[in-house]
Amino acid sequence: MTHSADRIARYVAAGWWTEDTIDQLLRVHVAARPGVLAIVDPLDKTTHLDGPIKRLTWAELEADVDRVAGVLHARGVGPGDVVAVQLPNSVELAVTFLAVVRLGASVTPFPVQYREYELAQLLPLSGAALLVTGRDSRAPAGTPTLSWPADLEGADAPAPPPRTAAPAEQVTICWTSGTEATPKGVPRCHYDWLAVESVCTAAPALTAGDVILNPFPMVNMAGIGGVFLPWLRSGAVLVQHHPFDLPTYLAQIAAERVTYTLAPPALLTLLLHQEAILARADISSLTRIGSGSAPLPPPMVRGWQEKHGIAIINFFGSNEGVALLSDPAHMPDPETRARYFPRPGAPGAPVLLDRVSTKLVTPDGREITEPGVPGELRLSGPTVFAGYLPGTAVAEPFDEDGYLRTGDLFEIAGEHGQYLRYVDRAKDIIIRGGMNIAPAELEGLLAGHPAVAESAVAGYPDDVLGEKVCAVVVPKGEISLESVVAFLRDKGIASYKLPERLEIVEALPRSPVGKILKRELKL
Repeated sequence: MTHSADRIARYVAAGWWTEDTIDQLLRVHVAARPGVLAIVDPLDKTTHLDGPIKRLTWAELEADVDRVAGVLHARGVGPGDVVAVQLPNSVELAVTFLAVVRLGASVTPFPVQYREYELAQLLPLSGAALLVTGRDSRAPAGTPTLSWPADLEGADAPAPPPRTAAPAEQVTICWTSGTEATPKGVPRCHYDWLAVESVCTAAPALTAGDVILNPFPMVNMAGIGGVFLPWLRSGAVLVQHHPFDLPTYLAQIAAERVTYTLAPPALLTLLLHQEAILARADISSLTRIGSGSAPLPPPMVRGWQEKHGIAIINFFGSNEGVALLSDPAHMPDPETRARYFPRPGAPGAPVLLDRVSTKLVTPDGREITEPGVPGELRLSGPTVFAGYLPGTAVAEPFDEDGYLRTGDLFEIAGEHGQYLRYVDRAKDIIIRGGMNIAPAELEGLLAGHPAVAESAVAGYPDDVLGEKVCAVVVPKGEISLESVVAFLRDKGIASYKLPERLEIVEALPRSPVGKILKRELKL
């Protein structure tokens, strides 16, 4: 999907979209500060990816990007192609991403936990001609593959021909679970990615003096829009981290003198309550932390600010369109920042939100203008994508006025209607450690279990990951959590989707029209 010529003209005229491109951001820092440190590998990299732990300057990063672009070009990758990438957060992932974009191709990134089941679904949908991976690739047989370090570390090829990217070029196809069993492809170009970046760079006021620790996988909005692109814009140091390991995470904050990072709210709450953990860690360099994906507890946001002098920035968004943020500059009171988002266009809202247009809509289509009435948030603006990859979505994501239907419920709040308050997640998503899990996918697989008559999959709270997966089953034979997990493992699904709890019930709660009422499940 591509943006219409009319939309491009309007947003460029308004100054919301510029002629900047991702490769151009890299080249600016290479030219201005070639010898300055740019990117650092995880401390525990060798447990997840073969090869040495790297620390690259901007000039060294540029040399690696150009070299890998040459190797990819020699394999036939060029403008308009799609390259699948399945790597943990690392220098290699950043180099691969930037090399693919330099060639005018698109990156379709996959979580490292994906196995045969997911890759067999998504590789054909993406149209990827090549998969770049590390150790233990689970790609379907016959998939053209390049591997780090075997095929790419030190490999050489003629430099690709120079080219100038157009900002409307597609650069990624990310994947969102949604409420459907099959993930939906979310294409994005330089224009809308860099509009996302501008919000995520401005909220924490990032500069070249910052050191950014990225614990979120670079497969979706948080990792790419929230960290990777703001790093390229600001010229800060990027410290990679993934998969998440708390001791390593805290050690990197201390060793690299990290000033900004992201963390899920459940982890921030846990650390605040586990004073002994923080007492053994040096977090004195940290000044702010971005969080989101779930409501922020006000005592947590206040606790970090009062005990540690660290401001928590509240983000709300999705792969399809970043929408809202609460930052300490505009909302200094931590409890207000946790509970509310500035309503775009309202007095006192951040200037960057003026380019976002929102409305709340009741189920019968009425637009809500009064406080205290929940409705679906719909939005439009330069951070919103153009539409799903053809063949990956059933429903039209936009309403008749061109607003994105988010599926999330908010209400107008504040004495002057200046805030939006999150009410609930209408989409039936489980968010485990920042990774979206579609219950419909697991329910469809469990329907084939010989001892399952009916099932419903839902999330239950977890102090570290936010949510974990529970399978609620009406049995027709002997069943256990172990047998459910073994059955799903045999299907080749990613391990983070596997249920960690099983509940046996005689019947699933249903509405008068037969819809399963997941809120009535006893979890």
